[in-house]
Amino acid sequence: MPTRKLIIDGKEIEAEETITLLQACEQAGAEIPRFCYHERLSVAGNCRMCLVEWVGAPKPQASCALQVKDIFPNKDGTPAKINTTSPYARKAREGVMEFLLINHPLDCPICDQGGECDLQDQAMGYGRAAFHRFNENKRAVEDKYMGPLVKTIMTRCIQCTRCVRFATEVAGVPDLGATGRGEDMEITTYLEKAFASELSGNVVDLCPVGALTSKPYAFNARPWELRKTESIDVMDAQGCNIRVDSRGPQVMRVLPRLNEEVNEEWISDKARHACDGLSRQRLDRPYIRVNGKLKPASWGEAFAAIAARVKATAPEKIAAVVGDLAAAEEIKALKDLMKALGVKNLDCRQDGAKIGGSARQTYLFNSTILGVEAADAILLVGTNPRWEAPVLNARIRKAWLTGGVKVANIGPAVDLTYPVEQLGADIATLQAIADGNHPFAKILTDAKRPMIVLGAGAITRADGAAVLNVAAKIASDTGMIGPAGRHADGGWNGFNILHTAASRVAALDLGFLPGPGGRDLAGITDGAQKGKVDFIYLLGADEFDLAHLGRAFIVYQGSHGDAGAHHADVILPGAAYTEKDGIYVNFEGRAQLARRAAFPPGEAKEDWAILRALSEVLGVTLPYDNRAALVAALEKDVTHFATLGDAPVHADTSSATWDQIGQAGALDTRQPVAHAIADYYLTNPIARASETMAKCSQEFVSATKMAAE
Repeated sequence: MPTRKLIIDGKEIEAEETITLLQACEQAGAEIPRFCYHERLSVAGNCRMCLVEWVGAPKPQASCALQVKDIFPNKDGTPAKINTTSPYARKAREGVMEFLLINHPLDCPICDQGGECDLQDQAMGYGRAAFHRFNENKRAVEDKYMGPLVKTIMTRCIQCTRCVRFATEVAGVPDLGATGRGEDMEITTYLEKAFASELSGNVVDLCPVGALTSKPYAFNARPWELRKTESIDVMDAQGCNIRVDSRGPQVMRVLPRLNEEVNEEWISDKARHACDGLSRQRLDRPYIRVNGKLKPASWGEAFAAIAARVKATAPEKIAAVVGDLAAAEEIKALKDLMKALGVKNLDCRQDGAKIGGSARQTYLFNSTILGVEAADAILLVGTNPRWEAPVLNARIRKAWLTGGVKVANIGPAVDLTYPVEQLGADIATLQAIADGNHPFAKILTDAKRPMIVLGAGAITRADGAAVLNVAAKIASDTGMIGPAGRHADGGWNGFNILHTAASRVAALDLGFLPGPGGRDLAGITDGAQKGKVDFIYLLGADEFDLAHLGRAFIVYQGSHGDAGAHHADVILPGAAYTEKDGIYVNFEGRAQLARRAAFPPGEAKEDWAILRALSEVLGVTLPYDNRAALVAALEKDVTHFATLGDAPVHADTSSATWDQIGQAGALDTRQPVAHAIADYYLTNPIARASETMAKCSQEFVSATKMAAE
């Protein structure tokens, strides 16, 4: 990469010619203020706050809009001199700040951005100490409607256009734009339309002033009142890094944390705004069903009722199901408890996915999230990544913007925010690609890094095992995997499963699957109807039809009064993901630690501790008395739990192994490929308890369905 020498604040550096002058100045240790510039957005150059002095130039230079290659040397051949703190540069910035504050309202005491506002910080650091010299009336701008998540006070707007560029470039939803010119310029959603994106909340983080703020969080707290805890999002299986801000026992808001390999600095709207569901419909004490009605009970009474039923039930008639939000610790504890009782009817696949029980690579997103940017051809099968993993979908869009990746979809046609070749919803198309009788087969074969992404809509079908088998054949034949890959380099693996449940990969890693002769979820349900399964332990499992469990005795351990609690005979109140330390493994196999931000309400306890206490009552005491001992046992069982934060490194796999994935068989061409999620905003108990998510569902899902009808 060609470089060029510059002298910045008296310090000579050598910078790459393709970076901006602003970046070069920061590499030299200078601090450059900015409002419009953002590393992940295109350069606008319209706030002028980043002005610096280029010695010899006729006027101050906007450092964000100049590349290093534009800074030519002096006439004598010496490197150009750039001053960022000279009186000339300071005066230029003071002038810009003075103009920015001409029309800005005096809202700081009532503005939600107060205390974390870029305009406040930079006005103090780079503005004039004296009052401004303009006495004309300030302009006023009418507030705009952007939906249930983003609150607007547009009189504060300084037209940095970060929100417009984010919506257009990252979210791929061109709902925001500017109308008018000069003093009449306004940022707006056209025709008073809501900002229809699953990533819309990120514009609040991007806004450098208080023009766009969080509507659900409005007037709730000041940033210095909040306790900040680093954690992991569980609203989908991507494992986005988040920061949970709490005050006392209540989670006030959720913000993104920077992680280039997982979520960059974005999170989905559900991750950000479903947190109000953490305080609603909570289970805060044990319950026992007496004469058809749930009655409050003590922990001792609840455990005694469970123990009496377990003692009277043969192990082959006992079953356990893990839900979508469980951490690895409680999955391990439940598996050990069931193993001690001799129970083999175990399952973690509430959706009936035909995966697990074989090599780890067969159920992971092997390309990794970061690897998506290197792909040049992607085949989506039975997945809507815009709803199943919105931040991953933004990464695919980024790959399309920068590299022109070719994407094809087998399943219902949806707007994924980037061009997609729709191949229809007939699963026979997948077989045609495998046989080489479809044009996209050649595109995959010719690609250097091809990918196939199987969603829940593909692997939860009745013929899901056959779909897996055909997909693995495509991966093997087109050069996606291992040594058989004709174009793969560096161990590229393009075979990917896109999970939607945060607990799924950890549960599969721990082998929470039917033992020899055991029943899967379908078998458990069938057995309950026929009286062959009499006792079912649900660990936060709410996402399957519990009405068909017959007269089986149901124990529900979870945090919310959702479907599982409604059908339970005994309820054990557990902790939500913000109320415990827990390890979650995302769909690419990366183990990450979610930390406790608050304590469970009432008598609720951490889930692994409940299982440890229950095991003692059942006479099969688990061999760990604290979380440290449990994690040690967890790491002994599955070694990669000891390496938090790292994506797995996959060794090359022979094509023979991949031929054994799933089960060979005919595909059911009568059943069209569908998507697993019917409503993005209501996919788990926390989201369904959220008032904000209910409003979003009404605005973006129900209204869309009514319009379509």
